[in-house]
Amino acid sequence: MSTNMPTMWMVRGDGGRLYDDFRDRNLAAIGWAQLALAAKPGVSRKALIQAYKELQPGIKDASAVSGASQVFRFVNEIKEGDTVVTYSPANRTYLVGRFTGACQLRPDLADDGMSLTRPVEWYPHEVDRDKLNSVSRNSLGSTLTIFNVAEVAQKELLALATGKDVSASPKDLIDDPEALEDPLKGVQEIAFERIKDQINSLDWSEMQELVAGILRAMGYKTLVSPAGADRGKDIIASPDGFGFEPPRIVVEVKHRNVRMGSNEIRSFLGGRHKEDRGLYVSTGGFTKEALYEGERANVHLTMWTLDELARTLMAHYPATDPETKRLVPLSYFYVPA
Repeated sequence: MSTNMPTMWMVRGDGGRLYDDFRDRNLAAIGWAQLALAAKPGVSRKALIQAYKELQPGIKDASAVSGASQVFRFVNEIKEGDTVVTYSPANRTYLVGRFTGACQLRPDLADDGMSLTRPVEWYPHEVDRDKLNSVSRNSLGSTLTIFNVAEVAQKELLALATGKDVSASPKDLIDDPEALEDPLKGVQEIAFERIKDQINSLDWSEMQELVAGILRAMGYKTLVSPAGADRGKDIIASPDGFGFEPPRIVVEVKHRNVRMGSNEIRSFLGGRHKEDRGLYVSTGGFTKEALYEGERANVHLTMWTLDELARTLMAHYPATDPETKRLVPLSYFYVPA
């Protein structure tokens, strides 16, 4: 990474689950509750590795090195003024900011997976993954909790997060194999993000057909609404194909970059019968308020983000019909278990 740019660190909050907490609390954090007690500023990597082995008897050496190295980096290598990025797989957005202080031990946040924290000033704009070029997207696919971000991705993320034009060009990417236990470990997750990219590139009508195709692969027959006013339903799925035989699943598909809010969920639920089952698909994700609205609904409601949509497609892909497979062509790839 060029010396005239501050180091940028990816900090993955429990696979993206802590994204909103990071933003709302103005911090970045990692868990490792037991190891955090030994992670005092200045602690050596060797001491952390030994502490990890004592806490987890029988752990493989490579796993101990990998885990302890992530904690060591967060405590000792990150500096005030370095930049930071975190990712929400559900919303497909990146949050970019700047570290403003030292590492702190937070036992009060341990149960939330945030035992070690650093204060962060987050930039105003969240960055849509689809706005990054393919080189940047691919470079951000590591499964490590903490890693250095490649310069090409750093330039794009900083520009988009601060509302500037993107002028980055692909360069050699920075790999960080130091703490990886296995070079194949991240293949599955990287492939999953690529599949989500492929799904997200579909237009709205194709997305509707994809959802219908997944439901057919799950054993339902579907009726797809024509384009135009749909009165809150895009697809009806049922065993008989008409909605007479239960369960009758009413499906709404929203293929947008924005998260759906509580008003959209209330509107959808308002037109449902008590015997209905609802499926709300939002490729842009949902707000916290929308998720709460879904949890307290009187009608049974399932909410799919792009994550759930992709995982369900993968789980039922062998049973999907040729039309659905043409929308998202996938192939099998085996790696050692």
